[in-house]
Amino acid sequence: MTAVDTAGRSRSAMPPKGVGPMQRREARLAYLMLAPTFAIIIAIVLGPLLANFWISVKPVGLADLRPPEVLVNERVRGKPEAAGDEAKLEYRLRNSSQDKPIRNVVLTDRLPDGFVPGALPEGCTVSAHVLTCSIGDVDPKWRDSLAIPGKVEAAFLDLERPGRLNEAVVTGDADNILTNFDFTLDNFRKVFDASEFWSVLRVTFYYTIFGTGGALVLGLFAAQLLNTSFKGRGLLRGLFLFPYVSPVIAVAFTWVVLFDPFSGTLNALLTTMGVSESPINFFGQRSVEFSLFGLPLEFPLALTTVIAFEAWRYFPLSFLFILARMQSVNTDMYEAAEMDGATPFQQFWYISLPQLMGILSVLFLLRFIWTFNKFDDIFLLTGGNAGTRTLTVDVYEQGFALSNLGAGAAVAVVVFVVLVTFATLFLHFSPKEEGL
Repeated sequence: MTAVDTAGRSRSAMPPKGVGPMQRREARLAYLMLAPTFAIIIAIVLGPLLANFWISVKPVGLADLRPPEVLVNERVRGKPEAAGDEAKLEYRLRNSSQDKPIRNVVLTDRLPDGFVPGALPEGCTVSAHVLTCSIGDVDPKWRDSLAIPGKVEAAFLDLERPGRLNEAVVTGDADNILTNFDFTLDNFRKVFDASEFWSVLRVTFYYTIFGTGGALVLGLFAAQLLNTSFKGRGLLRGLFLFPYVSPVIAVAFTWVVLFDPFSGTLNALLTTMGVSESPINFFGQRSVEFSLFGLPLEFPLALTTVIAFEAWRYFPLSFLFILARMQSVNTDMYEAAEMDGATPFQQFWYISLPQLMGILSVLFLLRFIWTFNKFDDIFLLTGGNAGTRTLTVDVYEQGFALSNLGAGAAVAVVVFVVLVTFATLFLHFSPKEEGL
């Protein structure tokens, strides 16, 4: 009897399983309160992304950003000086589109006070001093003018600028390529069929991998150097941040000046020391030919110089994260390893590096994504010339230099797919820190 009572009391003392009615109500209330935040975040993040996908399957040019419309310019012809003099209202019209017609075009305008219209052109009527002209369908590149003759009264002469008082309104129906549901894959066909696309893709990976690796390696060495205590360490840490915190246009211009083949400091030193017989165009020369074991090879000079700039400019970010992780490692392990006779390299390889694998993985992923999307550095240094054209530069050239926004959006979609694929695989196979 006692066991039964004990079991019964123990069962009644156990907390209820599952989610109760009050918890469900609280969850619904919490989701309801967070709904505006979720909606704003989704709109900010997914809105531009979905718009890019939408444009990538449409033959959109820069001119298509503005829907076709009939533009009108109104002016008064003649110089009436007294009541009864003749004047003429002239409307100059044109189709803003070069390849799309506009249907059912109608011009509406309120005539200036004191203007008495005479014979009206065909399709035009005046009611309650409002002019309405039915123009009909107009072709692409269409231009025409309407003239409304008439006489003026005293009220017209009192107006300062009678042709500018009321703005004419022109309505019409036209197909807007941005909002219709006609889709095509021609943009992607043009992108993949282009002879230079695969070369640009290869250059992009070359630039991204070596730029990211260079920034990480420099950051790792800098963190290892400044992890020990010495006089002036704080000042040196601040100086190491200079490349990252400086404006990109300032440091890019500085590099261009230093590496200039005619007046650059580096070329002056190389020629003075006899290292080079003639100045080297670091940002303008595509490659340098050399021979290795009898094999003719080419060294990508301009691309390598841009990669060096990328590693130099962004190593401070890696340096900060790696140094913070190093300083959180328990020093007892280093003391024990030193007592066991481990060399500094062995301490770094077997103690520091395993502890840093997690932060190095995160930094590599972030730097890979940022470098793959990098545009301003290359554009400021070389403009994408001399073998330094990447996918992001291609997006700019397709969309704005060639006025083909659809093709530029298609290249941007390729960039998105590549980065999503890489990030997914990297997160799945990336190494983790020991003990995690």
